[in-house]
Amino acid sequence: MGCRRAPVGKIYRKDDIQGNMELHLVEKTSDSITIKIKDTDTTLITPLLDRLNADKNVKIVRYVDKHPELEQPVLIVQTIKGKPEDAIKKAATSIAEYFSTVKA
Repeated sequence: MGCRRAPVGKIYRKDDIQGNMELHLVEKTSDSITIKIKDTDTTLITPLLDRLNADKNVKIVRYVDKHPELEQPVLIVQTIKGKPEDAIKKAATSIAEYFSTVKA
């Protein structure tokens, strides 16, 4: 059973508080996605990984962060049910909603 793959390339760019963060699609199939993350910060990644790990429809979540000057970190998400990009969006929305209620 073959998997359709999405084209490789840049899929998202967002100015955040720390600066610019870029996501580059490395590989995508019907149940998994691999994304390289440029200029990221663990402040953003840690809650995302927590939310993805708590999602019952997510089978695998891996964040590979090798030497910061040699390679960009990679996020790998594989789902049991649903699209992996939807799981990432759901987790990101949950984090945004949480932080919108936090008062300084």
